[in-house]
Amino acid sequence: MKRQAPSPLVSTDWLEQHLSAPDIRVLDASWHLPDSDHDARADYRTAHIPGAVFFDLDEISDPDAGLPHMLPSLEAFSSAMRRLGIGDGSTIIVYDTGDLHSAARAWWMFRVFGQRDVFVLDGGLGKWRREGRPLEDLPPGPRERHFSARRHDNLVADLDAVIKASTKNTAQILDARGNPRFLGLQPEPRAGVEPGHIPGAINVPYASLYQPDGTLKSPQDLQQILESAGVDLKKPVITSCGSGVTACSIALALTAIGHRDWSVYDGSWAEYGSQPALPKVTAAKVTEANIRADSARPA
Repeated sequence: MKRQAPSPLVSTDWLEQHLSAPDIRVLDASWHLPDSDHDARADYRTAHIPGAVFFDLDEISDPDAGLPHMLPSLEAFSSAMRRLGIGDGSTIIVYDTGDLHSAARAWWMFRVFGQRDVFVLDGGLGKWRREGRPLEDLPPGPRERHFSARRHDNLVADLDAVIKASTKNTAQILDARGNPRFLGLQPEPRAGVEPGHIPGAINVPYASLYQPDGTLKSPQDLQQILESAGVDLKKPVITSCGSGVTACSIALALTAIGHRDWSVYDGSWAEYGSQPALPKVTAAKVTEANIRADSARPA
């Protein structure tokens, strides 16, 4: 059974109706910031959607990258999916429990490695719980399956692509962090990372893309949010954030409105902001530049 639909989402109704289908695989991809007092894996052990396995964003990553949860190699990803019981022909549903909407990151990772039948549970575990749908605390017992993968590099942006987009306007850079961090008004949570944003970047806070109940806003609302921020939806987009998690919510929103020319900057600000030689924009620098420009004007 395949669910072919233009939307990258499935509803809680749809999932409950198909939960026992033999090709459905459900993953809890919850993730929290390092300074959070939440433990995503412990929460999973306490309660999860029946049959779900835990998808650890930090564990399923490149251990040698020197940056948070960077994409693993194709071989490492395939091996991890086999151990989780994800195989060829699976329809994959990912969800999360937190306000970071980290399921979008797992969705993007599957897309990078060539999986088309992957969807995000709209509203996540929060909506599932509120509706009184079934939960369990049983340990998973997945049977290892064959998993084929092929990497799609067009969905991934590296530092060089971001610098080119910033300096030569080859793509629009959309930053999913909250406005205070975007403007450099808040300290970065990671040591050695300077505040601010990439020159030319547009701020589209990921939280603005979701309803209060955690569901993604309608395609019409998403388009209006993006266009109001100054995004030209006829041009390519690179999404960024703090460490490549919430940037994937913008990619999810772009997919929901039918915009396909996007990629995610995997290193995001954790990489760019740690490079002292790269230019960075902050509210203070913009104010200082405006003052200099005003003082240079003839009286």
